[in-house]
Amino acid sequence: MEIQEICSPGEALPLLSLNHVSFLCRSVKESVRFYEEVLGFVLIKRPSSFNFSGAWLFNYGVGIHLLEQSSIEELPQKSKSINPKDNHISFQCSDVGLVKRKLDEMGMKYVTAVVEDGGIKVDQVFFHDPDGYMIEICNCENLPPLPLSSCPLKPEKKKSHCKKDAYGCMETQMIETLNTYMMTLSF
Repeated sequence: MEIQEICSPGEALPLLSLNHVSFLCRSVKESVRFYEEVLGFVLIKRPSSFNFSGAWLFNYGVGIHLLEQSSIEELPQKSKSINPKDNHISFQCSDVGLVKRKLDEMGMKYVTAVVEDGGIKVDQVFFHDPDGYMIEICNCENLPPLPLSSCPLKPEKKKSHCKKDAYGCMETQMIETLNTYMMTLSF
């Protein structure tokens, strides 16, 4: 008789990181050029079993999957205004001023915003890709993530009903990393 271990319903999935984001696009060629030239992504091999036009790009530890959509009705409506409160993907950068200068050189429209908390400032730059998807570039590392009292992060339990795999220590590693950030802030 085989004993099957199950996870209790309150435990989170064993996620590691963001793998990729996927966007429908009007033109794979135009979108690839944007993600290569503006954001520095590199075109990578895509599985040959796909029977539709698309492209995969990769950089900064994340992939972007582009799916060409032939029917305009099935594409999201392209927004004319740049609204920082809209859905977006965000990339951290080392020099927001350089980002703005490069976008100016390329003739790209963008808007800026500043987020401030306790005297710490985060600069944000928002712009659209060719299909109207919002991109944010920021120096978000200025404002480290600090857990709230209700934060689900907690040290690994001594006895767990979940089967341990290669990622069994993930919660402990996250807490240790968070503690390191907090100790850095306290000095």
